[in-house]
Amino acid sequence: MIIYAVLQVVITALNAPIVDRAGRKPLLLVSATGLVVGCLITAVSFYLKVHNLAQEAVPVLAVVGIMVYIGSFSAGMGAMPWVVMSEIFPINIKGVAGGMATLVNWFGAWAVSYTFNFLMSWSSYGTFIIYAAINALAIVFVIVIVPETKGKTLEQIQAVVNP
Repeated sequence: MIIYAVLQVVITALNAPIVDRAGRKPLLLVSATGLVVGCLITAVSFYLKVHNLAQEAVPVLAVVGIMVYIGSFSAGMGAMPWVVMSEIFPINIKGVAGGMATLVNWFGAWAVSYTFNFLMSWSSYGTFIIYAAINALAIVFVIVIVPETKGKTLEQIQAVVNP
């Protein structure tokens, strides 16, 4: 837990000044890619455990996978969606749209929490492969849908979002 907390604080602190230089979209893409990698490493650790292969590597892979996931989440997917959301919604719907985005976010968190134990009882490594696939879909979503807002005024962002 201490390593988890330190990692999250350090990555978030190091990432804060990078947001305006690198841009929101690249950080989201790097973050989502790290989420996929973290899930896949964790899936491999569970696969090895279930099949009694390389048992000495299982705990290390599990911890590395979770730390990669946490670090990647802290680097982009934790904060960037909230930053982008605040920039892309017009002022007249910002409150309602922000509320809807928050509702969708919390619904997703609930869905993961609710289904996690069911999925783990079905297949421990399969669970993390599913999560990796969902995060891979997030990469596609960011590439196709999310506009880059770096260095743009709210008026320029609105012109891109609402042509």
